[in-house]
Amino acid sequence: MLNKKSVDDINVKGQRVLCRCDFNVPLKDGVITDENRLVAALPTIKKLVADGGKVILCSHLGKPKGPDAKFSLAPVAKRLSELLGQEVKFAADDTVVGDNAKAAVAAMKDGDIILLENTRFRKEETKNIESFSQDLASIADVFVNDAFGTAHRAHCSNVGVTEILKKENKPCVVGYLMQKEINFLGNAVDDPKRPFVAILGGAKVADKLNVISNLLEKCDTLIIGGGMAYTFMKAKGYEVGTSLVDDTKVDYCKEMMDKAESLGKKLYLPIDTVVAAGFPDPIDAEIAVETVDSDKIPADKMGLDIGEKTQAMYADAVKSAKTVVWNGPMGVFENPILAKGTIAVAKALADTDATTVIGGGDSAAAVNQLGFGDKMTHISTGGGASLEFLEGKELPGVAAADDKD
Repeated sequence: MLNKKSVDDINVKGQRVLCRCDFNVPLKDGVITDENRLVAALPTIKKLVADGGKVILCSHLGKPKGPDAKFSLAPVAKRLSELLGQEVKFAADDTVVGDNAKAAVAAMKDGDIILLENTRFRKEETKNIESFSQDLASIADVFVNDAFGTAHRAHCSNVGVTEILKKENKPCVVGYLMQKEINFLGNAVDDPKRPFVAILGGAKVADKLNVISNLLEKCDTLIIGGGMAYTFMKAKGYEVGTSLVDDTKVDYCKEMMDKAESLGKKLYLPIDTVVAAGFPDPIDAEIAVETVDSDKIPADKMGLDIGEKTQAMYADAVKSAKTVVWNGPMGVFENPILAKGTIAVAKALADTDATTVIGGGDSAAAVNQLGFGDKMTHISTGGGASLEFLEGKELPGVAAADDKD
């Protein structure tokens, strides 16, 4: 599936290895609240250390508009040191590759690790401007991309730097996480064991337009839940009350229902819906809800989750599946009252023997928060990257790695 060179195909002993990771983790008061992405990066880092590389880690964090202490990667260096059981030296440099970083790299011994400051402290990063790519390339003999979460973006630290290193005949390869992501997501969609069931949820149809179309061609059954279901219901002529609807996409939803029919694919929509007077504010507030048939949503009510009959129908559809890809929750899962649909789907996936691939973003957060993470075959670390992959797009960060001969 992935015809790209990986860390297993190179010799890094004594080499300066620039490794792009995805350490874009949530921080609260300087403390990391979810370290899944750090843990996911460990196998590649350990491999490079064991092979005697001088390991220089880099990543972005958040969306700073330049140097900003709130977005410093210092807490990540500290936590990584604990997770790896060896010091990860933090090179504090607002220019990322400044005097501190250069001195730290020059002093490295084989097997040492340093972490550079947030790559987005440099404005050039997101615009892929060559000056920053040059700086990064100047401290690297080898480049390893293990950041699937940003693979759909062409930035200096994942694409620009490879363009310079390739001209110098220096290897550019993928890490274990990147390899795993592409193998799981790619095989699930392009070469699935059948029946193949795809479940799409989340709020907006617009985010998933091409995903819906692409998956309809590849799956046997497509299940729709979450906020996007109401645009489909409106396309069927149902009253949807004050539910989230994208009026510009109603015709598109009609087209997709016709497409499913002409391809002989099953397309499931909610048959009952949990409604309330409005969106919970704050999101976890106690609210009064009732369940109604999906074609009987009151004009003054808003649909916020799938009902029990739908939960049972979706669970049943998953039972016989051999491959399931799930992207997007079934309702406002952050609220315990409105999490039941998402929990029911997660439970159905946990109970199946199918290969279950969770496509990043909110569905990954939901599965982990609800305690089903260890029951899934693979949970993607990429949100937007997973979606673009499911659309069938080529990801620039993947394309930039060297092909196997």
